[in-house]
Amino acid sequence: MTDPTAIAHVTELVRTLDRDRYVADLFAPAERRDALFALHAFNIEVSRVREAITNPMAGEVRLQWWSDALIGEARGDVAANPVAAALLDAITTYHLPKEALFALVDARIFDLYDDPMPNVNDLEGYAGETSSALIRLATLVLTGATDKASAEAAGHAGVAYAVTGLLRAFPLHARRGQCFVPLDLLKAHGVGREEAVSGTVTPGLRAALADMLNLARRHYEQAQAALRGVARENLPAFLPLALVPGDLARMERREHDPFVAVPSLPPLARLWRLWRASRSI
Repeated sequence: MTDPTAIAHVTELVRTLDRDRYVADLFAPAERRDALFALHAFNIEVSRVREAITNPMAGEVRLQWWSDALIGEARGDVAANPVAAALLDAITTYHLPKEALFALVDARIFDLYDDPMPNVNDLEGYAGETSSALIRLATLVLTGATDKASAEAAGHAGVAYAVTGLLRAFPLHARRGQCFVPLDLLKAHGVGREEAVSGTVTPGLRAALADMLNLARRHYEQAQAALRGVARENLPAFLPLALVPGDLARMERREHDPFVAVPSLPPLARLWRLWRASRSI
């Protein structure tokens, strides 16, 4: 049994830094929430490594620590890290596949560098190994689901949610010279990588970003179709998907400057949308 202080830590971490997933987790059965909070706290830790380091190599060392922790070879007392302790307990309790967690950590290496995303397939693969994997792991906590419908829904939902998040974070990424807009989309509209992060809005850049928006919307629609075959008990893992249409709509407004962050819905409005989506559970 994980130390209650570790559970308190991961719960607060998710509540503070990933409010959407925190609220979604509250719709899960009480006895399974600790594992969901542990899983999502782990995701927070590996996704914010770039913000905590001064160079990519230091980031790789941090990510390697997480990989080592999963196989019991990390330096120091892993149990002293509350997120690692809670995660390892969740892995043991719910027989979570470590391979998916290793892949998630490896995918986050891309975040440490300013290399461009080569093409749409690579973007979908990145989203699949991070966001989709997180949803899939959550369904394993909820029901142990291994059915095709859950896997398909998680795949599409994760891409829709991740691409929407990357579009919302486009101004931040551009300021630090990072570009998640695939090169094949940029080239299709005559835009170079440097132009994409220059801070200057061009018709070509707007067109490339519109393609990203359409990609997110297409996966959202495919996820919605796949969710019809998903057990109701698994639906809390998919609740944040309900926020995607509104986020995309705000970024589609004609006056929107892609280099300026779009204000998020107020917390109460996001909570209401998640609650409304939960009514289908």
